Amino acid sequence: MPWDERQWGGLQDRVHRDLLRAATPEQAWDILVRAARRVLRTYSSSFFLVTRFLPAPKRACVEATYAAVRYPDEIADTFSLPAARKLELLRDWRQCYLAALDYSGVRDSVQAGIPWILAGFAHVVRRHGIPPEHYLAFLDAMERDIRPTPFADFEDLIGNYVYGSAIVVGYFLTYIYGAEPPSARTDALACARELGIALQLTNFARDVEDDRLRSRLYVPLNWLAQDGLTVTEAFDPAHSARLRRAARRLAAEAESRYHYARRNLDRFSPDCRPAILACIEVYQAVNRRLLDGPGDAGRRVRLNAFEKFRVLPPDKYWRVPLAYAGLL
Repeated sequence: MPWDERQWGGLQDRVHRDLLRAATPEQAWDILVRAARRVLRTYSSSFFLVTRFLPAPKRACVEATYAAVRYPDEIADTFSLPAARKLELLRDWRQCYLAALDYSGVRDSVQAGIPWILAGFAHVVRRHGIPPEHYLAFLDAMERDIRPTPFADFEDLIGNYVYGSAIVVGYFLTYIYGAEPPSARTDALACARELGIALQLTNFARDVEDDRLRSRLYVPLNWLAQDGLTVTEAFDPAHSARLRRAARRLAAEAESRYHYARRNLDRFSPDCRPAILACIEVYQAVNRRLLDGPGDAGRRVRLNAFEKFRVLPPDKYWRVPLAYAGLL
């Protein structure tokens, strides 16, 4: 179950107190990463599992990054607040992020009143040279979710929403993973772009019914028109089957991008390839179920534990029980 704003506030207070008591920067980072890992494990069992295949230092940075993405997303999606208040929270969050970039370490940021999530993410941004404006683009997408408007066509969807909601997140991870050789970063970023789009399109196809309940529509208007649907009809439960049929095109668009990411996996640092491949395998399996399963598009398709296990790298199976025991 997602946390409400009270639970997030309680976590903020506890981690803040623990960080102020940290004796060293290393201890502070460890406290922060353990809290971020709790966020990841609570919200995404699939991504939690595949990140266990990363080397520990990079995994810690990915966990801190996930928390920085998850919290604004929860403000937009689940906090029971008026839209104006959500926008205010996101704009305050934006200012805190910009302020966090000016501090040299986690403890300095927290002592200045920066939320621990942003103190951790700013540390990742500085450490890996992530362009700071990428996170601002992500926050722009979260603001759009609070007062959503439809997208005219696929290019509009990608350029004016998916860029901020998913592509820049892939860029965050690419800077953390590293490229092989380092001069191949441009190619790695191109691969991350396609994989980020694929993951987002799979989520759109899977969540189209839930999004409809939030007054959100990610199926482009010209695609709806091809299925004889108006915007009004798309939000009408009587036309759910037709909306799901239109949403399957999102999954179809994702499929070639998973193949592209798989072909270009060698652009990333070798120590991160197993985790990236596991991510592709798990989410492409969901995507194929959306494409092949009758009526599945628009429903919350999940892989069970055995299905996830089956698509993971065989030489990494030993990590699975350790992950669920909290040892990785």
